[in-house]
Amino acid sequence: MKKIKSLFIVGIVLVLTMSCLRIFAENREMSDFKIKGFHLDLRIQVMKPEALKAFANELADFGINTLIMEWEGTFPFDSHPLIPNRYAYTKDEIRDFVAYCKDLNIDVVPMQQSLGHLEYILRHNRYAGQREDSKDISQICPMKTELNRVLFTELFTEMASLHPSKYFHIGGDEAYLFGHCNLCSQHIEEEGKAKLLSDHLKMLCEIIVSLGKIPVLWADIANEYPEELAQLPKETVFIVWNYGWAYDRFGDPTKIIEKGFEVWGAPALRSHPDNFYLTRWEYHFQNIRDFIPLCRKNGYKGIVMTSWSTSGIYSAVFEDEKTIADLIAVRNVYPISGFRVLMAAYAQALTQDESLDVDQFMIAYSSERFGFTKEQALRFWKAIKGKPYMIIDGKVEGAEDVSVEALWNSSKDNQKVLAELMPTKNKEEFEHFRLMKAIRENYLAFRVVEEKVNEVDFTVEMVPGILTHLDAIIAKDAVISRRFRELNEDLLYPSEIEQENQVKIKRVRLLYERLLKRRRILTGVSGERN
Repeated sequence: MKKIKSLFIVGIVLVLTMSCLRIFAENREMSDFKIKGFHLDLRIQVMKPEALKAFANELADFGINTLIMEWEGTFPFDSHPLIPNRYAYTKDEIRDFVAYCKDLNIDVVPMQQSLGHLEYILRHNRYAGQREDSKDISQICPMKTELNRVLFTELFTEMASLHPSKYFHIGGDEAYLFGHCNLCSQHIEEEGKAKLLSDHLKMLCEIIVSLGKIPVLWADIANEYPEELAQLPKETVFIVWNYGWAYDRFGDPTKIIEKGFEVWGAPALRSHPDNFYLTRWEYHFQNIRDFIPLCRKNGYKGIVMTSWSTSGIYSAVFEDEKTIADLIAVRNVYPISGFRVLMAAYAQALTQDESLDVDQFMIAYSSERFGFTKEQALRFWKAIKGKPYMIIDGKVEGAEDVSVEALWNSSKDNQKVLAELMPTKNKEEFEHFRLMKAIRENYLAFRVVEEKVNEVDFTVEMVPGILTHLDAIIAKDAVISRRFRELNEDLLYPSEIEQENQVKIKRVRLLYERLLKRRRILTGVSGERN
């Protein structure tokens, strides 16, 4: 009898255990994301084909199954040969990359902007009639329906032919000029902004559906004007991007879910105001820590980590009052080669329901990748965080009690810490952190000089001393540029590296040349700096 009773109890325990495991598995499946994605924009910092493959390998190791490629001017359109830029890939290179990713179980989703961020298309005379504005050429006019239908049918069709993915991303974000032109303004008065937006998006989505694809788009503008979104195909997917701000910054995303659309979330690995001289490491870690669990809680079906090489805003160089000679990207950031630690944090956050413990992650990562002790790891973490303040109009933004010089001194201290830490493995990865900090320190040295020349008591007699400081900054930049070239030569083309190196020292050289003539007058020395 005791044996029967024991067997009965064991049976009940087994049944309860299996039931719990089944419930856990179901809940795990419900809370997991079917799309574990990464977004890569190629506006600037175009990666070499072999570098793209190496990057895909790393993504696969992190468990990423979807890669959204914002090809922009690097896609080799045959139907619109003015669009591809000098770094455009060949169609064979794209086919090869897509196939390579497929072998890694990564689905490559093409992205073609179709509302804003279209400078690289609208800059050309051929498309001038589709601009929302003649000066700010970032956005297409949604009222040019037939012209837009022809253009995007051709672009979407050609791009879709090289991507077997069932998804196609049509952009749709940051349309700051939406409703700006006279045609749009008149239409809005009659039918409202929501109708104007939904008509444009419906036309685009229907093209995608006709190609056998599921349309995907950023949710910010749609969130602002959601009233007519029911017009869109029900399979449309919206990506709610949130880089660390209020959940409803662009409107309440639950309105999109309530309309029956699938929603994915998107934190950021590099975003505004990150630039060459500043990476807000702690901010991005907190974005991963906070937003991914929120997306899971709200039932989002996917997550896509975005990575922006620039802001997507361009400064136009005009040849005359109307003719655009060139577009200069506003905001350059350090290349993707320096951000593996955030990719790893993102990958880990996707595997756990609870929020990422950032400090514990950094200790574990630093031990695994660099062989650091806990104490070394925390020193490393503190050093790269630094004081993440921008300088606007000569003032430290967000910290009134911190001077520019104090910020510079703090950066020098952090640079010293990174120089003292000696990784026992993955030394090249660690060099990126050292280089980023060196770039920031040299930049802050310039901002200290800039502050001095803007003081009311700055006189011409002080010019020689200022030029001496600038000479030192330029000399240090030459070393930094060499290191940048060496660390990124496998990633970027030589001309891109040269352009990046010129960007970060340009203001220093401009100030140097401006003051150089004053020193010549004072000293009677002629000649020019090479």
